[in-house]
Formats: sequence, C-alpha cells, structure tokens
Amino acid sequence: MMYLALTAAFFLLINIYFKLAAHYNIIDKPNERSSHTSITIRGGGIVFVIAALVALCLDFQAFGIPAIGVIIIGTISFLDDIYSLPNKVRLLFHIAAVSLMFYYLAVFTTLPVYVIAAFYILVIGIINAYNFMDGINGITGLYSLVTLCALQYVNMERVPFINEDMIWLPVLACVVFLFYNFRKKAACFAGDVGSVTIAFWIVTLLLKLILFTGEWKYLLLLSVYGVDAVLTILHRLSLKQNIFKAHRLHFYQIMANERKVPHLMVASLYAFVQGVIDVFVVGNQHSLPLNIGLVCVPLILIYVIFKPQLMHKIAA
Repeated sequence: MMYLALTAAFFLLINIYFKLAAHYNIIDKPNERSSHTSITIRGGGIVFVIAALVALCLDFQAFGIPAIGVIIIGTISFLDDIYSLPNKVRLLFHIAAVSLMFYYLAVFTTLPVYVIAAFYILVIGIINAYNFMDGINGITGLYSLVTLCALQYVNMERVPFINEDMIWLPVLACVVFLFYNFRKKAACFAGDVGSVTIAFWIVTLLLKLILFTGEWKYLLLLSVYGVDAVLTILHRLSLKQNIFKAHRLHFYQIMANERKVPHLMVASLYAFVQGVIDVFVVGNQHSLPLNIGLVCVPLILIYVIFKPQLMHKIAA
C-alpha cells in the first residue's frame, strides 16, 4: 500500500513540475546534435530527487547520508539544465556528493589513500559516462530499471546488503518517469538532473554491494553502457574531438539517428542485453577475469565490427 501511495505521489509531483517547467520555459530545443525533433520539457528526471527526499523522510538514520548526496548532485544538475554551469562548479558539487557516498560506505576508514583517489576517478567517470548515454527516448529509464531490479534481486535473494526501500524508491521513480519518457514522442526528457542523479544512486548501491561482498563482478551490471561509453571515448579521441562536447557517435546514436531504428527499439535492446548479462553475472561463480572476458569481449566485438559497417553505409 505504501508503494502505491508513493507511486501516486510521484505522478502528482512530476505533473506539478511539468506545469512549472512549461511556465518557466524549462524545455529542450532540438539542434544538430539532438536525437529529437520537437520541443520537449526537460528535467523530468527530477522525480529521482523527489524519491531521495522521500527516503530522507522515511528513515533519516538509514538513508540520510546517501539521500543527501543524491539531493546535492541532483540539485546542481537541475541548475545546470537551466543555466549551463561551468564544468568546475559541477565538478565541485560532484566531489562533495561522492564524498558523502564514500563516508556512508566507510571508504575513508577502510581503504588506503591511493585507492580512495582511484575510487573518486572511477565513480565520477561512471556518473558522467552514464549522463552521456542519455540521448534517446526511454534508454536511461529502462536501462536503470533493469539494473535496479538486478540489484534488488541480489539484495532479496542472494546477499541482503541494504534496506530494500533504498532500491524500491528509485525503481518506482523509474516507472513513473518511463510512463512519460518511453514514448515515440516523449512528454519529457530526463535532463542531467535525471541521468546524473540515477547514476549516482545506482553507483552507490553497486559500491555498497561490491564492498559488502568483495565481488567486483557486479560492476558488469553496467557493462553495456560501459563498453559503449569507453569505446566511443576512444573513437572520439582518435578523431581528435573534444570528448566533453555533445556528439552523435555512440553506438546507440548511430542506430537511432543515422540508421533510423526506432528509439524505443534501441532502448529496449540495450536494456534487454543488459538484463541477459545481469542474469548471467548474478547466477555464476566464475572468476572475475572469466566474467569480464565472457561479458565484455562479445560486447566489444559487436561494437568494433558493426559500428564501422553502419557508419560506412551512412557515408555510402
């Protein structure tokens, strides 16, 4: 009953936001880098910040620190959606939020300094890569939902590593967001407030699970996004492009924008492949190198074989 009430509340609050966003012109206008063609409300991902506020109210002792981290990174991302803040300002708030994450996970008291420094680079890198992957209708919400469901399965059936509500809340927020975003013509986009915030939430859960179990294989629950993001960065570096500027070179962008595969089909494909990988990763006891090889090598081969072919057909 509580979850139904929360879902209803999320629907109500996101619709209030839509009215405010329309009034204050918080919209996304298409340009040559966009994957959409019409003006759409930006910032629908604010529902993830709302979920963090709910977590804060439900149990401050259990959820307070990570929820505050979510709110900090979500707030600065929302302001960036509106005002396009300098990179240094965003980075400062990202570091502050990640520091709260690390405090919650006891990273500062259990790991050496050089590992902590590496963790900062890893976490901030994953969050920004996740943000860059948000480019077509449905992809962020559906991919996040699959990852969260895999984490909840592990939490409930394998290793209880966190209070279940800490996962149910973003799951409900994903469902509400997808109701408006998983459409041929989306009613809203996530904005940085959505993709950055849910990325922070998921990374918090993943690190909690990894540090609790000592099993780094769970990072593979983000392997589809990870392979696309990393190989696209390498591709852009080879082209001498600025990797921090918007572009249309991700594998999913080539399929959706250049090859005209429907957005929802591409989003569903990414979520489905990640879901299959999740079942494999959670269900096996292979060593970490073997897991990485069995998961990442096929993804890398798909990327390096099929992406050039798709781009060649476009050029032709």
